[in-house]
Formats: sequence, C-alpha cells, structure tokens
Amino acid sequence: MIREQRKRKKRRKIRLIVLSVFLLAVTAAVLIIWNVFTVSAVVVEGNDLYSDEQIEKLVLNDEYSWNSLYVNLKYRILDVGDVPFVDAVEVSLDDPHTVRIAVYEKGILGCFYIDAIGQYAYFDKDGFVVETSTEEITDVPVVSGIACDSVVLYEKLPLDNEQVLQNLLNLTQTLKKYNLLPQEIYYDEKTEPTLTYYGTRVMMGTDEYLSQKVVRLSAIMPQLSGLYGTLHMETWTPDTTGIIYERDE
Repeated sequence: MIREQRKRKKRRKIRLIVLSVFLLAVTAAVLIIWNVFTVSAVVVEGNDLYSDEQIEKLVLNDEYSWNSLYVNLKYRILDVGDVPFVDAVEVSLDDPHTVRIAVYEKGILGCFYIDAIGQYAYFDKDGFVVETSTEEITDVPVVSGIACDSVVLYEKLPLDNEQVLQNLLNLTQTLKKYNLLPQEIYYDEKTEPTLTYYGTRVMMGTDEYLSQKVVRLSAIMPQLSGLYGTLHMETWTPDTTGIIYERDE
C-alpha cells in the first residue's frame, strides 16, 4: 500500500515537472515572439503603380501587424485580396524585424477609354485587356484615333485591323523598354502614331525603323524638357542626320 502511494506521488511529481517545463517553454516562446518578432522595417519591391507606403498600408492592415511573425503566418494562410492592376502580393521575412513585400503588377502598356462603360480598358504586351477602371493611371498612355467601342476582360482588344494592333503593341513595348511611354498615343487617318509628352508631340510615321527611332528619341527627349512643339520623325532613317522640331507659337 505504501509502495503504491509512493508510486502515485512519484508519477504526480513527474507530471508536475513535465507540465512546468511545458509552461516555461510556452512562456519563453511567447516572450520571444512578443519581443523579438517586431516590425521595424518594410521592404517593398516590384511596385510602379503604387507607392511603398500604399503597399505597406495594404499589408499591415490590423492591430497585430506590428508582429512580423504574425504577418508572415497570416499571409501564408490568407492572400492580400483583389488589388486593382496587381496580379499577386507575396509576403516574407528577411529577419525577425524586416518584412519583405513582393508586388507583381499586371504588365500594363496602355489603355483605351470606352465610352459605353465609362471606364478605361488597360491592355498588356499581348493586347489582352487585364483591367477596367474609372481610374486613369499616370504614365500609362491613353490610345485614341483607333475605334475600340467595347472590350471583354481577359480577352484580346477587338480592333478591326490586326496589323494596327500589332503596330500598337510593338510601339508600346519598345517605348516601355526605353522608359518613354507618353501621356497619349494618337493614330491619324493613315494609322500613323503621334506621341504626346506634356508640351511635346512626336510624329513617328510608319513602324519602319521603329526601334532605331525610339533609341534616337531617347537621346533627344532630355533636350526638349520645358519646350512646346512638334518633333518630326516621320521620314527619319538611320542615315538621316537632321530631325525637324517645330516650336509652338
């Protein structure tokens, strides 16, 4: 009988020790999580259409977002949600104090204003409509002069002339490459584009020598800052030495 009582006491003692160790471990873990995993820096990458502050506010959006481990675990389970002009947002930790937010924006090259729906239809490098919105994005050119009366999201731009669409895509991709996307791209009756950069209009002519024209334009544009007028590149070729610039009166 006495031996059984001793065994029971010994088992209770062992259980108490195990429970105490467990509680100490949990307490230590909570203290580490509470005191070590605090957000002191946020690194945002891949964002052009949104500012770092906008993305940070979008991700760190509740009362517990001061804790980096909580933020990391939260976005392993949940996603950020639908964000206009963004394909995905990924959240990770560089270290216990640094949250890294990778933004994957939709590759927007231009847009059409669609009167029927009162919205802009934004298209990508393949000519597919990736977003419709009442918001006009800065540094994304509005295309005009080409009939585009209706669109379907995630389908190709319904332009009547496939060659004009290909010209538009080649032009916007090349301009994007050299960081020269204008405010507006206007196609005239000959379907030749004119680019508008604030006070400067650039008449591009046909798509012959398109890449070389854009390279030349990238060298000229800094010299036209603050000026108002028209730059004529319609007849420019790699063998041409002079380009006419007409100042507005």
